[in-house]
Amino acid sequence: MKKEVKTPDAPAAIGPYSQAVSASGFVFVSGQLPIDPVTGGFPEGGIENQTRQALRNVKAVLEAAGSSMENVVKTTVFLKDMNDFPAMNRAYEEFFSGVCPARSTVQAAALPKGALIEIEAIALA
Repeated sequence: MKKEVKTPDAPAAIGPYSQAVSASGFVFVSGQLPIDPVTGGFPEGGIENQTRQALRNVKAVLEAAGSSMENVVKTTVFLKDMNDFPAMNRAYEEFFSGVCPARSTVQAAALPKGALIEIEAIALA
């Protein structure tokens, strides 16, 4: 059985999808853009601040599902520019310690709303 996860502490879905779905002991978090749910805009400061905001959004969705960043087993990072990889990594590592999740990072031709990054995650419920 699957259950939709929604929270006002992360940006609302901008299409026909859920912020996350909980199923079979896992939480599948949709790609989170670096949108501040209060202002509706991107943070200033480039890729590092956009990475932090995207991960704050992932964290908010996970917490709404009763999970946490510590339970993340896999992330996928979509970058507008692979040259941002080192700076993204610096901000990303602030959110994970111990056994870090498995991760894929790919360069995307374009991301919604002109974002520099989008991050999706799979976590234990």
